[in-house]
Amino acid sequence: MLTLLLSPLALLFSTVSWLRRTAYRRGWLAAVSVGVPVIVVGNITAGGSGKTPLVIWLVNWLREHGFRPGVVSRGYGGAAHGCVAVQPDSDPVQTGDEPLLIRVKTGAPVMVGRDRVAAARTLLARHPGVDVIVADDGLQHYRLQRDIELAVIDAASGLGNGWPLPAGPLREPRSRLANVDAVIQVVRGAAALRTYPRLAAWRADYAAGQAWRLRAPQEKHALAELPAREWLAVAGIGRPQGFFDMLDAQGIRFAARAFPDHHAFRPQDLPADAAVLMTEKDAVKCLGFAGADWWAVELDVAPETGFTDWLGARFRR
Repeated sequence: MLTLLLSPLALLFSTVSWLRRTAYRRGWLAAVSVGVPVIVVGNITAGGSGKTPLVIWLVNWLREHGFRPGVVSRGYGGAAHGCVAVQPDSDPVQTGDEPLLIRVKTGAPVMVGRDRVAAARTLLARHPGVDVIVADDGLQHYRLQRDIELAVIDAASGLGNGWPLPAGPLREPRSRLANVDAVIQVVRGAAALRTYPRLAAWRADYAAGQAWRLRAPQEKHALAELPAREWLAVAGIGRPQGFFDMLDAQGIRFAARAFPDHHAFRPQDLPADAAVLMTEKDAVKCLGFAGADWWAVELDVAPETGFTDWLGARFRR
């Protein structure tokens, strides 16, 4: 019933999206080149499909293959204006949690800004050695000319009910996937792989990795080495169930507590004396007031070999 009530707004959203996409496709609006190759990692759905972990994996892959990547991001949830460079000690309230996590996990230069073109140009001006830009999100930011588009889909939630926002989760119609270079389907826990006929689709498995103590980030342990207890599992991400499914797959006993995506954690949100497992995206917002037994769980990202072979071939060309 709610879907039908929201269908007029969904039609309006879909029409505006189509007009904007058509304007760039036909050259009525011009995309801007920033002078280096650009890879966009995005999705056509609202919510957590797993873009940022794939960005982190991609940046590290590029560096391993001799490139010097930089990252631009919208910095969703951040209060910063203009183009702001993200540092390892940046305030996530200003820069957004995902850009901060990318900076901490990769060490690559990261610039946030609503205008991705301005953000990319500012990053290149400050870091002239950067030879490839990775755009975290931005599939719909057509003004930034791109060389490779990767669309990320969560295997568990797929494309939802197939309706545009706000009646459903779609930012763009399913047909948009036919125009991207590759679709990456994220599989977490026991989620089943979906079938997308006639699309260049690859699988990426996301699994819980090691855990590190928020008060001593250098202290890392495999989840199996942590004490057997009833943990409080915390997730303030787009699809919290994905995190809980990964812990389930590791045999962890826990009580789940979900928060809204990009939640600005405060000390009173969690009991200081509890044994807590949380995502790294949440952990970067809790470092200043973490309890003694709060742990962040790393995410192991493993794209299938076919995708890495394809990606390598694209760059050799």
